[in-house]
Amino acid sequence: MTFDEAKNEVKALSEKINYHNELYYQKSESVITDFEFDQLLEKLIALENQFPELKLEDSPSQRVGGTITKEFDSVVHKYPMLSLGNTYSQEELRDFDGRVAKGLEGQDYEYFCELKFDGVALSLTYENGVLKRAVTRGDGTQGDDITANAKTIRSIPLKLKAAVPAEFEVRGEAFFPLKEFERVNNEREDIGEEKLANPRNSASGTLKMQDSSVVASRKLDCYLYYLLGKDLNYPTHATAIEAIESWGFKVSPTYKQCATIEEVLNYINHWEEKRHELHVETDGIVIKVNDLSQQEQLGFTAKSPRWAISYKYKAESATTVLESISYQVGRTGSVTPVANLKPVLLAGTTVKRASLHNANEIARLDVRIGDTVHVEKGGEIIPKITTVEISSRSHDSEPVEYISNCPECDTMLIRQEGEANHYCPNVEGCPPQILGRIDHFIQRKAMDIDKLGPETIRGLLDNGLIRNYADLYDLTYEQLNGLEFTTYSDKKEDYAVRSLREKSAGNVVKAIEESKAVPFERVLFALGIRFVGKTVAEKLAEHFISIDNLMSAPFETLIEVPEIGDRIAQSVIDFFEDSKNRGIVEKLRASGVQLVSEKKEAVIEGNTLDGKTFVISGVFAQFSRDELKDKIKANGGKVVSSISGKLDYLVAGDKMGPSKLEKATKLNINVISEADFLDMI
Repeated sequence: MTFDEAKNEVKALSEKINYHNELYYQKSESVITDFEFDQLLEKLIALENQFPELKLEDSPSQRVGGTITKEFDSVVHKYPMLSLGNTYSQEELRDFDGRVAKGLEGQDYEYFCELKFDGVALSLTYENGVLKRAVTRGDGTQGDDITANAKTIRSIPLKLKAAVPAEFEVRGEAFFPLKEFERVNNEREDIGEEKLANPRNSASGTLKMQDSSVVASRKLDCYLYYLLGKDLNYPTHATAIEAIESWGFKVSPTYKQCATIEEVLNYINHWEEKRHELHVETDGIVIKVNDLSQQEQLGFTAKSPRWAISYKYKAESATTVLESISYQVGRTGSVTPVANLKPVLLAGTTVKRASLHNANEIARLDVRIGDTVHVEKGGEIIPKITTVEISSRSHDSEPVEYISNCPECDTMLIRQEGEANHYCPNVEGCPPQILGRIDHFIQRKAMDIDKLGPETIRGLLDNGLIRNYADLYDLTYEQLNGLEFTTYSDKKEDYAVRSLREKSAGNVVKAIEESKAVPFERVLFALGIRFVGKTVAEKLAEHFISIDNLMSAPFETLIEVPEIGDRIAQSVIDFFEDSKNRGIVEKLRASGVQLVSEKKEAVIEGNTLDGKTFVISGVFAQFSRDELKDKIKANGGKVVSSISGKLDYLVAGDKMGPSKLEKATKLNINVISEADFLDMI
């Protein structure tokens, strides 16, 4: 393909991708499948890698991330991002209305009301219709430049199609959609990591991550609600909102113009319960005088505008008694304390339990058995204890002493330096860990043996038919037909004995047999290696092709794989160094489970690099490391993992380890940059 042909193709692909992006993220419509969309994006990225000069700052490829930001530059806001005064009282809102009326001296006025989303305030600057800078609120005077991360939020336009002012600023709230928050937490649970606490804090932490590709994987969203700039000529806030909507910005459709304070109060009452039906956490209402000239007339105090106020909904909380603390053991051995509460009605449901997270949280709250506690549902997925009524505490209460032994197998717990959780190290003998690993192995995203369930697995373990997930492949119809197992209700003393019927036994055997066709990347995820979730498993499988290559890979080779850091690499090494785990892998191999990826057809671009060997290290602007390896191979070169006197080139990227550079220098190896490499091919 010639340069001109590539330029036309990049333009066409970009327009097509932007169209489908807008359709999906602005109008919630989709006319192509996710696979078809990904194919368009992959084709664009491949062309931009082949012709780097065609990669523009507003390219849709920016959405996938990959930029590494070591430090976030501090940026002074052109227009200060002042905070709003808060109130929880409708009477205080009437007082606010009285101050507005007095300040406007008998003029007619109206309000613009919008939901206050629980996320991270952002300022977005556009020049000639292109996103130039995204900055956090910070202290209101200056914030952090997070442009690379903001570009991964697909509802933020990178380039506007409409005729827009030469320069302007829009402000909004970046947030973690509840569905995506739940998805990420499920993935974290899969890999044995502690769940994210709540959507608001997690959105804030995500936007400050150094690797924008991780930010992209979190799938944040953003609502815009404010327009700023010179000579914009919009008389009201409502007309400005209409303008940014027409330009392609995502605006929540929940706003309303209210002629009186009574209409404002009706709006507040309407959304008090209805807001829970939304896909984003909200914590209140923002009320603004609609007319912009009247806003200017009312002016500001030192900290906030006189023409706007925030009404906060009271957190849904209840008071109850902490009756006991129990401890749950997960499949990775992580021990989580759970508060058992006297049942109390909270947000329409009866709450009996609340998370205490870890020993640090128990100590921070100084919560004790018998305490009267306040329980809230804020941005939390499950209720949490927020405070303790110390004044009503019994004089003979004693601090909680965190357990020292596993509640399931009595093994002494351990706590790694730098980690908040305690762990049970009895991997082979702790019942919930064994059950949890098998349950993880059979889940839909892994081996998809959907005819098995926790009760059946427990029955198989209790009857000595299996000891680990590899033993599932030894099961026969005769063993399963009529198998009795016990099911329990919430109360351990309530149980029932059930048995597998003839048809169910046959379905289980069939599902186990069908799982042998599951591809290697899902098998790798199913193994339950700590920190190896679905995405990481796919990266490892793509890079190493087979379980044998992965098992023999040294630490240095593992961390060269995109998104594989020190912690994941060491976890993989630890897993395969365990002889029991290797034995399980061999049993899976003998059973016919897929332990090799399907080979991709090699792409041949030329022979410029014939006979040349390369080591690549660091982070690159135009390529991921895997893409760079593929490019070397496509042009006849060979990629090796270690530096020796026979090496031809070390391709050096950002954040390259100093030891590699030092060794290459000593051996007089040619050290080249990404640009040098592109010149070579």
